[in-house]
Amino acid sequence: MLNTRILDRYIIYKYIVTFLTMLFLFIPISVLVDLSQKIDNFNQKEVPTLDILWYYYNFVWHFGFILFPIFLFLSVIWFTSKLSSNSEVIAILGSGISFYRYLRPFLVAASIISIGAFVVGQFIVPNASKNIKEFEFKFLKSLKKDRQTQLLFKQIGDGDYVYLSQFNPTRQLGYNFSYESFEGNVLTSKISARNIRWIEEDTLYRLTDYFKRSFDPSGAETIESKPRLDTIMPFTFEDLSPLEYTAQTLNLFELNDFIAKEKESGSPLINSHLLVRNKRWSIMIAAFILTIIGVAVSSFKRRGGIGMNLALGVVLAFIYIFFDKIFEVMVEKSNYTAALAAWIPNVIFGILSIVILRYAKR
Repeated sequence: MLNTRILDRYIIYKYIVTFLTMLFLFIPISVLVDLSQKIDNFNQKEVPTLDILWYYYNFVWHFGFILFPIFLFLSVIWFTSKLSSNSEVIAILGSGISFYRYLRPFLVAASIISIGAFVVGQFIVPNASKNIKEFEFKFLKSLKKDRQTQLLFKQIGDGDYVYLSQFNPTRQLGYNFSYESFEGNVLTSKISARNIRWIEEDTLYRLTDYFKRSFDPSGAETIESKPRLDTIMPFTFEDLSPLEYTAQTLNLFELNDFIAKEKESGSPLINSHLLVRNKRWSIMIAAFILTIIGVAVSSFKRRGGIGMNLALGVVLAFIYIFFDKIFEVMVEKSNYTAALAAWIPNVIFGILSIVILRYAKR
């Protein structure tokens, strides 16, 4: 009987090497494509070379993580197709090893890659995404709309609510400001102002046409008004109008804390934040599902050889990306549940993997 330990080490080694080879082949191509699209902007803005190199260093981490399941999928198809074309799969199964046993080292290799991807995705990629966004804002000015600036309403504590009709992030200025405080269901005070501005040098807020109504327990009302008032507030403009991509720039622990605060404050972007967290986990499971599909569809010879298997793999990969993007848009444009959007592509392809695996066993 075939020595299964040698076989396992061989498959795990080849799988991981093929995956790394795919990364080193496709990521430089993606960098060149992106550079060709931005080179005119870089020249026009006279972006320093070191900044460009720093941008593409972060781009490699960001792009590699987003497409890592696809690279993994193509890797397993390429490697398994080569085994099949050399009749090695037939020899392995013919020696008495079951198809499930043959599949095991592929799943072990997928586990190793997924653990590495988990660490990268939770702790390295968020910082890379932050650096990319900062670079684009500084040199390309492409992030002006990545923030909600109209009709801002937020709970900032137990019974405290803030409202702005409009916010100008460049001038750090909010319009039609309102700050209401409640004890239970009873309004205790309400501050309103025509506008509120952050004064950086004094680290305080300046309210124009300040007007405050206070109510004591007996219901008596006290009114206070001033043309201008400089004061401190228990919030920042970043709390009221966070960048839409903030969740993408936070590591595992920071993201959990951020989402907890956003839930408590009733943020309208909570679904998008939850989607980011769910996708970081679902992408790990996708690695196993795509590995099973890849092994099942490419373990046996067919007309067209490796080329046909790779073509089939590319088609399936694009279908996976299509489903992933469709559900992502549904979350951003509607109240579709973030968890469902992140996991439905895996459910669909998980069912597909079971069907294909049963067919491959025959």
